Amino acid sequence: MNVLIVFAHPDPRSLNAALRDEAVRELEANGHEVRISDLYRMEWKATVDHDDFPDLPSGGRLRVAQASREAFAAGSLTADVAGEIEKLRWADTVILQFPLWWFSMPAILKGWIERVYACGFAYGVGEHSDRRWGDRYGEGNLAGRRAMLVVTAGGWESHYGERGINGPIEDLLFPITHGMLHYPGFEVLPAFVAYRVDRMDEAGFRRTASDLRARMRALAETPPIPYRHQNGGDYLIPSMELRPGLEADGDRGIRMHLDRSRG
Repeated sequence: MNVLIVFAHPDPRSLNAALRDEAVRELEANGHEVRISDLYRMEWKATVDHDDFPDLPSGGRLRVAQASREAFAAGSLTADVAGEIEKLRWADTVILQFPLWWFSMPAILKGWIERVYACGFAYGVGEHSDRRWGDRYGEGNLAGRRAMLVVTAGGWESHYGERGINGPIEDLLFPITHGMLHYPGFEVLPAFVAYRVDRMDEAGFRRTASDLRARMRALAETPPIPYRHQNGGDYLIPSMELRPGLEADGDRGIRMHLDRSRG
């Protein structure tokens, strides 16, 4: 299996980096090929601007989706973006690894998504009709691949539980797992989250590293989060609302988009 790790932490001496190295060793020991996009080391450009579209006329208005579609179709995306797209095409599994900063990913990783997810590649694909609303949410060019998050958090696990003050970790990560990974087609595995990392001692690291290695060994067999597919009949088109009666008893909001019959 080909595994791409997109890594976003500024310090190579960090616990994050140590966990990444544990994951890589385990994956390679089990016969997988691993590539790493270390965004800080690459000095990844995190903002979308005119420089991303060399063919855009000088002084022309930047309509990002349109410019992205035209550049992708013409093969004129910048070399850094084109290189990351090729890595995504190569990968069977993609792992996004990052510290949880202000309830989300670091800006550099969000910028990787915004620039690499070109229109015509990760979004804006498929027909729009009274039967389909594009190829997205379980479909699209990245369908057939797996993805997961490896996340570190400073707070306690209880802070991110059902009654925790920060909100359930699954809800906090939903914009990433559902919106950035399931949207372009990935099957999304449950996230691996390490808590209280700022206070983690050596014994805690050994336990966490062991748990992460176990997750790496099980990448191919781990059941994905049972997100519904957009065009599978569960949603009304074009309103894209869940059909009445499909949610489980008591499900509201985010949880309605899980197909409990598959999970």
